[in-house]
Amino acid sequence: MTDGGASDRTITLLHVFSTFAVGGPQTRFATIADRLGPKYRHLIVSMSGRTEATELLPAQIDYSLVPIHNTPRNPLANAWRFAKQLRQIRPDQLVTYNWGALEWALGNRFGPCLPHIHIEDGFGPDEIVTRFKRRIWLRRVGLARANLIVVPSRNLERIALEEWKFDASRVRYLPNGVDTQRFGASVPEGDRAFEKRPGELIVGTCAALRREKNLARLIRAFAACRPQNARLVICGDGSERAALEAAARANNIVDRVIFTGYLAKPELALAGFDIFAMSSDTEQMPYGLLEAMSAGLPVVSTDVGDIKAIVSDLNRPFIVSAVDEAALTGALRNLMRDPAMRTKLAASNLVKARAEFSIQAMIAAYDRLFGDMSPRRRSIA
Repeated sequence: MTDGGASDRTITLLHVFSTFAVGGPQTRFATIADRLGPKYRHLIVSMSGRTEATELLPAQIDYSLVPIHNTPRNPLANAWRFAKQLRQIRPDQLVTYNWGALEWALGNRFGPCLPHIHIEDGFGPDEIVTRFKRRIWLRRVGLARANLIVVPSRNLERIALEEWKFDASRVRYLPNGVDTQRFGASVPEGDRAFEKRPGELIVGTCAALRREKNLARLIRAFAACRPQNARLVICGDGSERAALEAAARANNIVDRVIFTGYLAKPELALAGFDIFAMSSDTEQMPYGLLEAMSAGLPVVSTDVGDIKAIVSDLNRPFIVSAVDEAALTGALRNLMRDPAMRTKLAASNLVKARAEFSIQAMIAAYDRLFGDMSPRRRSIA
């Protein structure tokens, strides 16, 4: 974190997150802020008060945490209060993330009407099938003056157009990107997140241990495969960990499941995986999937969000219905038994990750997005 102040050419962005705990949007933000460098100054609001994701931000990033008074049961009062803060702070641009930041979008309508980008990454488990009508209407009202609504998946793009009724000119599909070279690099065995036994097959996943990830489903599917020389590695932490440990005991595979906890460098685990598996009830464009593909891994997953479109054509038969646990078990069992197929899928996923989901393309797109909308950038161009 730097505190030297912004230069005349620095563009100040106020980012509002529902939480600044570690997650996909926070990881993406940290990556973008790092790569964009000193041309941007970042002010960060965490509506929940959690700020663990600041650990992801390199020291050279110019950022500050903005304290707020949040009254969750009185959103209108929040909106008026945030409008006042926006007038006081007067950033060059407001960037809001997901449903939890919508009160700032409303505040911007009440207040200074700054250039505004809203980034939507997905939904919680309560809106997997049907979105709440109240939230649909509030999005329409709150984001009516937003300059752009950015989505990382085609599924969210469809929802923004068909359900939220936003004009296509204001909806921008911008896929996530990862450093394919970082995840494709070899990792010495001594540096890996767990010890892999000779001849052992590892099924692994990297995810926050939350209910919507439904990792108990993956534990049951792995157990049903009756693995002999295989283990399941679960990387991540969260509120569901105790329940998942209990699920491993209930399925009599406690000695075959490794919980690594949170990993700041998931490549240290991915390097030891043979299969990457996901069992989520809801996703859009998960970073863990892109990282696994960049690490050259075959994928077994539930068919949610854009996952089937993200993986290579060859890998798509192993993306199965989220409501068919037997299909997930079957896909996992078949891939565990077929090393030749694993090699083919790994190669095809790596090619696609490098071609379509590079970090360079994502950074360039966000730089244009932030810069083109900033009055400061336009005034000094």
